[in-house]
Amino acid sequence: MTAYQPATALPRDLLSRNDLRAAISAHDFGIVFRIARSEAGISYSKISAECDIKPERVGALARGHGSVTTFEKIAKIADALRIPGDMLGLAPRAWESVMHSGSPPVVSAHTIAESRDGEDTVRRREFFKASAGTGLAVGLPEFSQINTGRQIGHDVLDQLRKRTARLRRLDDILGGGDTYRVYLGEQLATKRLMRECDYGEQTRLALLSVLAEQAQQAGWAAFDGGNHADARSLYEDSYRAATQAGDTALAGNALAFLAYQQISGDREAGISTALTACRTAGPDAPPGVRALLHERLAWAYAVAGQAHGTEQALNDAETALNEHDGMPQPDWASWVDHNELQIMTGRCWTELRRPLRAVPILEDALAKYEDTHARDKSLYLSWLADSYVSAGEVEQAASIARRSLELSAGVASVRPRQRIEPTLRRLSSHRELPTVAEVLELAQA
Repeated sequence: MTAYQPATALPRDLLSRNDLRAAISAHDFGIVFRIARSEAGISYSKISAECDIKPERVGALARGHGSVTTFEKIAKIADALRIPGDMLGLAPRAWESVMHSGSPPVVSAHTIAESRDGEDTVRRREFFKASAGTGLAVGLPEFSQINTGRQIGHDVLDQLRKRTARLRRLDDILGGGDTYRVYLGEQLATKRLMRECDYGEQTRLALLSVLAEQAQQAGWAAFDGGNHADARSLYEDSYRAATQAGDTALAGNALAFLAYQQISGDREAGISTALTACRTAGPDAPPGVRALLHERLAWAYAVAGQAHGTEQALNDAETALNEHDGMPQPDWASWVDHNELQIMTGRCWTELRRPLRAVPILEDALAKYEDTHARDKSLYLSWLADSYVSAGEVEQAASIARRSLELSAGVASVRPRQRIEPTLRRLSSHRELPTVAEVLELAQA
């Protein structure tokens, strides 16, 4: 038998903690997962892979939504986290006797079971280790299993595009702290493929477009996780690859990402880069792409306090969306719709300190926005809370801020907390109000 210690094994001293023991006894695995992450540094993505639970389900459990009740799944969690059977009301697990003997834990025959996708779980673990070790269970085969041969053709390109699109869905649920290494691993694997294989000129250009898209994914995850130097480098890599490919839409989007990053330090540079992004994509870019780039231009203007430029850019984004003729849009821009534009509009008016314009727009748009997109909804709620403070509705602001904090709990992104901090500071002068005191206490905890 092969020695194996799961990356999700809980430290022995942690298992003796009263709060963790109580959560285990109650089968409250959301609390167990949160403690595993905060105290042992075990990411939700690793838990997802080892426990064979979808990433979105792990996140939902950690936020207190849902429960695990089936014997098979409880046993799977026990083995993955190395929780002794008696703590969960189970018989002793196969690995327990080995641990007690002082030998390394081993993989028993039933541990190497097939997943619901029919993949060997050990094989899946190895894929995620190859993807820089984060272990995101997305049901994809190992990158090297893509049957390229020596010559790359359209079939391989189709596989790479579909793979990149599917991996992008992780960003709907997980933060950059969980996805960065996976996305970076994909980009590096495509670079290696381009070095080692043969292909024609048209295929080379198409591969460069895929590479540019992957670099943007990795850059966004780095930015979301607070790694700004890597984010900038990846955006620049993306711009170069997209330019070489002649993909003006992707090149414009790479510049828009750079602008989004720049505005926190140099607002005028951010506006200039955002304008260049729109010009680079050009008027023939798909409507969704033009809408996205003009939204980011509007944001740059709003952060700089320029209301006229903000309003014009938002109008241009809406015009582009209204031109949508039903033709397919690039997958990386497919999430842009009228509701998302309303959210950006509300964010812009919040930045411009126009709460009477921002609040109704954000209230309406966020009512249609699913809680499953926890990071993004948490961020958007922070702007709504900020506008309520500006409008003098302190208790409502505190209530919204509380919801923002609750949604962002356990999400591997630095941005929700960074974004809500200024609002919490504004609320602190009203701590005599019970609702404000409660949210400030929650934030401190």
